[in-house]
Amino acid sequence: MKTLDSIPTGKIERAGKLVKTGVKIGGNYVKYYGKKMVNPELGKDELNENNAEDIYDGLKSLKGSALKVAQMLSMEKNLLPRAYVDKFSLSQFSVPPLSAPLVRKTFKKYLGKYPEELFDTFEKDSVNAASIGQVHKATKDGKALAVKIQYPGVAESISSDLALVKPIAIRMFNLQGKDSDKYFKEVENKLIEETDYLLEIEQSIEITEKCSAIKNLKFPKYYKELSSERIITMDWMQGRHLSEFTKKEFDPEVGNSIGQTLWDFYMFQIHGLRKVHADPHPGNFLISEDHSLIAIDFGCIKEVPKEFYVPYFELAQKRNIENDAVFMEKLYELEILTETDSPEELKFFKALFKEMLSLFTSPFNEEYFDFGSNDFWEKIADLSERYSKDSQIRKMNGNRGSKHFLYMNRTFFGLYNLLHDLNAKIEVDSFKRYLS
Repeated sequence: MKTLDSIPTGKIERAGKLVKTGVKIGGNYVKYYGKKMVNPELGKDELNENNAEDIYDGLKSLKGSALKVAQMLSMEKNLLPRAYVDKFSLSQFSVPPLSAPLVRKTFKKYLGKYPEELFDTFEKDSVNAASIGQVHKATKDGKALAVKIQYPGVAESISSDLALVKPIAIRMFNLQGKDSDKYFKEVENKLIEETDYLLEIEQSIEITEKCSAIKNLKFPKYYKELSSERIITMDWMQGRHLSEFTKKEFDPEVGNSIGQTLWDFYMFQIHGLRKVHADPHPGNFLISEDHSLIAIDFGCIKEVPKEFYVPYFELAQKRNIENDAVFMEKLYELEILTETDSPEELKFFKALFKEMLSLFTSPFNEEYFDFGSNDFWEKIADLSERYSKDSQIRKMNGNRGSKHFLYMNRTFFGLYNLLHDLNAKIEVDSFKRYLS
């Protein structure tokens, strides 16, 4: 794969890249409508594929926040056309890496020495390049190590990148008015945290220590003396990415076992630590030869405040969804409904969220839940399809819910998708044995 000798870091330079991408997308639409005049029955599959290709090509050279947003969208399998999901999912671990000279320059700047001076061996070619950093293999004192290096300019360009992405997101999610700023601020704050590698090391050590009792779960050890605000050194963990593992046949019992570990890991964090690894995409998990689950990235940790945690999980209980008075009370507490809503909006969103929550919280109301069940996923796809085509929803204000929904919903949606890929049937309350 071609390497990058530089990354656009200036606001004007990065904006120029996106403008060029916009021009390509405009050309794709011109070609599509030209063909449609000849063939009125023409679908949008080719258009979606061309647009996804051009958007991804534009973002991957920028790296950073813009590419991270694509990665986040790739997890929303029922929100975007398949072509976008497939292409954007490449941002998890398949983008052009930095060149060797740029890697050496980064080491000299942030650790004061070149990599060959710090390690016994250091592979100049990265083994994994993603949205905000890439990983190199190294050795020191007989230990195999993974060294994650952040791309230059990523931290400094977060605000300007999000300003460029914001108009697209507003149109996609029908956000209206200044209230939408709270969601973008939440994303900006989390991305700033993700680029602070010193914070990531502290979070990684805390989570791994507190979750060490969970069965079948492994973590790397982190080395502060070989890390900085832009470089992290940890143990090299041997295993296959979860997405690679699920592409091949595996024993159902193995899928259930890994899935149970994954579920217990997330539930323990949320209910026991009141903070959670909010980036559950398959690039952050490995499966070892003995079928243990290995968690390798803790850059995105979401704190779950009590004022959100309590009503959020009260609405996960079937009896509260079915109790009209309690249900309405919780919708207001979670800012799903507001005092300024019109009678039409109240009626519409009450019905929408009752249907959504009844479906999405169904795992919490069973003793065992089968995430491999096609019935569950067909219902999600049907719900998404119906509301994406609902003309009424386009007239409504899309600013719905506390800012904390963004990363909590992302966490659960990503977790559900991983469990589906594993065809896992899990025991819902198994995690409670670790809470004591």
